[in-house]
Amino acid sequence: MAKFDRARFDVLVIGGGPAGLAAASRAGQHGATVGIVDDNPKLGGQIWRATCEQEHPQTARWSEQLRRANVTVFAGTRVLHQIEPGVLLAEQMQSAHELRYDKLVLATGARERFLPFPGWTLPNVFGAGGLQAMVKCGLPVIGKRVLVAGSGPLLLAVAAYLRNCGARILMICEQTSARALAQFGLSLWREPAKLAQAFRLKKDLAGIPFATRSWPVEAHGSEALESVAISRGGKGEAIACDYLACGFHLIPNTELAALLGCTIENGYVSVSDLQETSVPGVFCAGEPTGIGGVELALIEGQIAGLVAAGQIADARQLSRQRRKALCFARGLEQTFKLNPELQKLAKAETIVCRCEDVTYSRLRPYHSWTAAKLQTRCGMGACQGRVCGPATQFLFKWNPDSVRPPIFPARVESLALRATAATNS
Repeated sequence: MAKFDRARFDVLVIGGGPAGLAAASRAGQHGATVGIVDDNPKLGGQIWRATCEQEHPQTARWSEQLRRANVTVFAGTRVLHQIEPGVLLAEQMQSAHELRYDKLVLATGARERFLPFPGWTLPNVFGAGGLQAMVKCGLPVIGKRVLVAGSGPLLLAVAAYLRNCGARILMICEQTSARALAQFGLSLWREPAKLAQAFRLKKDLAGIPFATRSWPVEAHGSEALESVAISRGGKGEAIACDYLACGFHLIPNTELAALLGCTIENGYVSVSDLQETSVPGVFCAGEPTGIGGVELALIEGQIAGLVAAGQIADARQLSRQRRKALCFARGLEQTFKLNPELQKLAKAETIVCRCEDVTYSRLRPYHSWTAAKLQTRCGMGACQGRVCGPATQFLFKWNPDSVRPPIFPARVESLALRATAATNS
């Protein structure tokens, strides 16, 4: 039987990626009792995901700071629900936790955006980051033919990693234009570290064709992926491959913030210069406030952790770095803005909601996300709209409705344990 326990913290951090690690570390260094919760077995988030053999060097560095600050780590743990203000219910494999806090830092990160096209549900069609994660966990790709497609800097990092693991990268298809990329590249002269990173990636990807204004049109295969038809500069082309790694930039994870009542504007959590949300005592840092990369996440995480621990003067010293990183984030968002042509990829029979097998033609008659959910169950499956929600927002301009608990699929036992504990207390 699963166990139930309670814990209380001055500062509770949700998310163990760069922003969360920075927030927990800084708050703990200033004497606050701190807990950090992450749904992965190990800290580091998607960007610093560990391999099965070893921890990412950056994660190791920040984790050591957590240990010195006596931060309590809840790994493999998902927050399900806000029981009452200042109290969250979380679930592990064999236990449930009631987590109380005075200050809360949301560093819930982001996920890949998927856009439906014919064949995107075939076996061996992966998200770009998803394929990278599977390779880190042992999926062999030596000699495998991989097509990388979609949008955003993640494509380059994934292609370089897979090539280093022995994969044959056939092509990188980027949906944005060469002109937009060139303008973005010119802006990097203000960012020496990022410019150096770009040159390293260029070296790592030497010889791999890179096509702009290109995207997958249809994936073909009888039982698994065999080839992908792409649109390359307006012309069709077929590429035989073993894997397709495809993701159209990133979507912030704002479900918990929305559940807590934080203001969401243009898809992001609205925060002050000190990372304060519209809910008193709740801060947000990293990708949920805007897709800006590791440097911005670390800066925002440190600011949030410092302010949560009462160190406002120290936090303000990071303001200049934050403003500079925000400029880069705005350029990133503008550069990789989705081409409206991508709205035409889905055909009538193309599945949009994978959990409930809802096709594009079934969704087309409706005028809102709520109506589509009621009539087709789109967004009511295991992922609870995390995949099809952003897709329908792009395809139909639907706005997501309110978030209802639990925000992840939960064991009835976990909910019952808390109810029993409340009755007995």
